[in-house]
Amino acid sequence: MDTELLKTFLEVTKTRHFGRAADNLYLTQSAVSFRIRQLESQLGNPLFSRQRGNVHLTAAGERLQPYAEAILQTWGRAKQDVALTDSLNTQLTIGASPLFWEFDGISAWINRIYATVPGLALRLESVKREGMAKRLFDKSIDLFITSEPPKIENLHVQKVRDYQLQLVTNVPNCDVHSVRDMSLIYLDWGTRFSVEHSRIPELQRTPVLHTHSCKMALDYILANGGVGYFPSPVVANSAALGELYVVEDAPIMEQSLYLVWREANDKEALINAIVDVPFKNVIESI
Repeated sequence: MDTELLKTFLEVTKTRHFGRAADNLYLTQSAVSFRIRQLESQLGNPLFSRQRGNVHLTAAGERLQPYAEAILQTWGRAKQDVALTDSLNTQLTIGASPLFWEFDGISAWINRIYATVPGLALRLESVKREGMAKRLFDKSIDLFITSEPPKIENLHVQKVRDYQLQLVTNVPNCDVHSVRDMSLIYLDWGTRFSVEHSRIPELQRTPVLHTHSCKMALDYILANGGVGYFPSPVVANSAALGELYVVEDAPIMEQSLYLVWREANDKEALINAIVDVPFKNVIESI
C-alpha cells in the first residue's frame, strides 16, 4: 500500500474538496484525482461520491478512514523508530486529550522524563478519549493520560494526581444563582462530568462555546465574559490577577488523572521508569 495514496485520501476526506486538498498537498488537482482513482482501483470500491460542489465519503470510504489514520500513524512511528540513533535510542508514544496537554505543568513533567530517561525520543499525540484503548491495543500509542480510565482487562491503570474543576466567571461576587443568564462555556471533561453538570439547573442551556481546548475556552471567557467549569491550574494565574473569580456555592467537581498502559508491553521497563516520574506541580489548586 502506497502511504501517499492514504495521505491524499485523508486530505480529501478532511477538506471535502479535491482542489483544496491539492493546494494543501502541493499537488495539481489532476494528481489528487489520479491518486484517489488508484486507491479505489486497489480496493475495488469507490471512496467518494462526486457531485457538483459536494464531495463526501461513500460507505466504503467511511470504513477505510480509521484504517488509513491508523496506518499512517503506525508508519510515521515506524520511520522514527528505524531512524533512532546512538544518542536517541528509544521511542515512546504518549497520548492524551488536548485538554490535558494544555494543563500547566505538563511540560515540566515531560522535561523531568527526559532528565530521568536518557536517549529517549517522545511522540506526544492528541487522541480522542473514546479511541485511546483501541490505540493502545493496536500499539500506535504506548501510554495515555486520562481522567476516565477504561474498565478493560489487560490494562494497567495508575492514579497520579487529584485535581478540581471549579465554576468560574469574569464577574466578582457571583453565586450559582446569579450566573443563570451568563453565556455558558462548556469544556468536555467526559461522561462523569457531563452527568454532574446536568444536575446544576442554573447551567442547563445551550453553550455559546463547546470545546476540547482549555486555551480556547479561557481566551473566550476573558475576552467576552461567561461562566464555565475549568481545572484549577488552568485559571490560577487569571484568578490571581483578578480576571476570573470562583462562583460561590457552586459544586466543586473532584477529578483524578491516570496513566494507562497495556500489560505485557515490550516497553514495560521504560514505561515503569516514566510512570515513576512524579507529577508534582502539574495539578495545583487555585
